[in-house]
Amino acid sequence: MKRPAKHVNRTLTNLAIQNEEGGSLVEMAFSCLALIPILFGIIELSLGLYCYHFAANAAREATRWAIVRGSTCNGIFGNGYCSPTSASGSGADGGDIAQYVNKLGYPFSSNATTTTKWCTKSSTTPTTWTSCSTTQNNAPGNQVQVTVTYVYPLVIPFVPRTSLNLSSVSSMTIVQ
Repeated sequence: MKRPAKHVNRTLTNLAIQNEEGGSLVEMAFSCLALIPILFGIIELSLGLYCYHFAANAAREATRWAIVRGSTCNGIFGNGYCSPTSASGSGADGGDIAQYVNKLGYPFSSNATTTTKWCTKSSTTPTTWTSCSTTQNNAPGNQVQVTVTYVYPLVIPFVPRTSLNLSSVSSMTIVQ
């Protein structure tokens, strides 16, 4: 009588092993459902960080471009150098700076928004600047502030479409 019992136990054991074979497939499906969106999210945020780096570098380069052109040079791009004009030269204005940023050659530079402000030097304290406005005032000693803004569209699976507003400000003193 013990023989059939052993035979029955072996059969139940074999059935239990056969039924567990599909479990790893289901577990893998649930794991991928969570891991793949996380992976794509990391990739998208890395690209967003790259775009922020672009905005910061573009603001620095545009600010330097503006201070080099100061009040004695006009806003001609040419080969990257300043073409001196007469003493009444207007220097680089906000439109020239925005055009320079758009032509930098960065991957997203054509979609960037550039805002330029000119800050006047304080008459009482020479190392401070009192007022900033969009009116061009590029006399030596004044400061130029360039803000580069880029709206980066985030595309992450299972997350509603959103965007990141990436912005960077750079300011330098005009020396010429």
